[in-house]
Amino acid sequence: MHLPEPVDLDSVLACCANRGIDLSLDRMRSALAAGGHPEREFPAVQVAGTNGKGSIATFLHAILQAAGLRAGIYRSPHLQSWCERIQLGPHWVDGPTLCADLDRWLPLGEQHSLTMFELFTAAAMDRFARADLDLVVLEVGLGGRLDATTAHPDRRVVGFGPIGMDHREFLGDTLEAIATEKAGVMAHGQVAISGPQSPPVREVLEHHARLRGCELRWVQPLPKEEEGGLALGCAGNFQRSNAAVAQGMARSLIQQGWPISEGAIAQGLRQARWPGRLERRTFEGREVLLDGAHNPPGAAALRQELDRLDATTEAADTAKGRRWLLAIQRSKEAPALLDALLGPLDQAAIVALPDLPCWSVGALLEARPTLQGRLVAMENPLEGLRWLKPAGPLPCVAGSLHLLGEIWPLLDLPLHPLA
Repeated sequence: MHLPEPVDLDSVLACCANRGIDLSLDRMRSALAAGGHPEREFPAVQVAGTNGKGSIATFLHAILQAAGLRAGIYRSPHLQSWCERIQLGPHWVDGPTLCADLDRWLPLGEQHSLTMFELFTAAAMDRFARADLDLVVLEVGLGGRLDATTAHPDRRVVGFGPIGMDHREFLGDTLEAIATEKAGVMAHGQVAISGPQSPPVREVLEHHARLRGCELRWVQPLPKEEEGGLALGCAGNFQRSNAAVAQGMARSLIQQGWPISEGAIAQGLRQARWPGRLERRTFEGREVLLDGAHNPPGAAALRQELDRLDATTEAADTAKGRRWLLAIQRSKEAPALLDALLGPLDQAAIVALPDLPCWSVGALLEARPTLQGRLVAMENPLEGLRWLKPAGPLPCVAGSLHLLGEIWPLLDLPLHPLA
């Protein structure tokens, strides 16, 4: 799956970039009303959660396409190009179209003080309306209850990926508070699908489903392929839970009369591709593993996959420890992320991201002094990639999707996903 070419939107989005993150639906609803209510021109489904949102949305979008439906998808964030956020059937939105859409919505963005994400979401909904789509998959940006995508009034089915601790500065300091914000996407008459959740999260989701008159259905991870389960186009055992949510959402749509077959579900799950998730690439001939893990739950899932990989590798290969290239935004729980990621012999190069506050080696060592001698600062991503090249276990790049976007142009052509 090739990413679209980067498009420069700095000048277009400069007017609202300084508004940061300000969760609210009032501004979004007012702007959409002033813009002619494009969100009312197409039905949608929505995906929320802490991790796995993009994968669930990608699986479901592939299923809808396999069924012959004209389906759009709205994702965030992107790796390399803003165009990755909007897909119309199999095609990314092109740069000139995206710029024109944003230019058209800029006056309303100014009038209603939209944040950058809100402006982009409004323009995306307008593009979907103009494209005459059958159904659109909306991935929540942050939280759920007050996320801009929740301004869509006709979300037939909602799905939940695993919910964990993240974005505490916006969503709350407890798992229950965070789950409550994400459960806010539920509405009367909807069907909600969730994979396994921790007991506190499960209790919150069930409570809000009863409160809002939403039917909540629980699904278990799909069986492994060697045990007769469906083949998946995205690598990793944790994807079998994400795929089960997408399958459950598709089956709910079938019950609502949508022309989706079990064959289309199997085909879509098999053909789905999502760059930067357990993806193998090469840098100057050295194979590296890329993953967007940027919080402790995502890091734990990545570590499980690496442990599974190491179990099939010669002991001599793993005795050296693994090298990591990491960039971690200051808002993230970096010490806990390192606890989940690093094996006892692993080393990590730490790099900062342009224009984003990030954890430094000094701050990380202050929080985890036992890592002294195992963390090294790098000037830039290119220097970090070169540090990964010595022989040893498969090196990894993780900690931020923004980091993956920074190194993307430096990598060789794609190889194969993690098996």
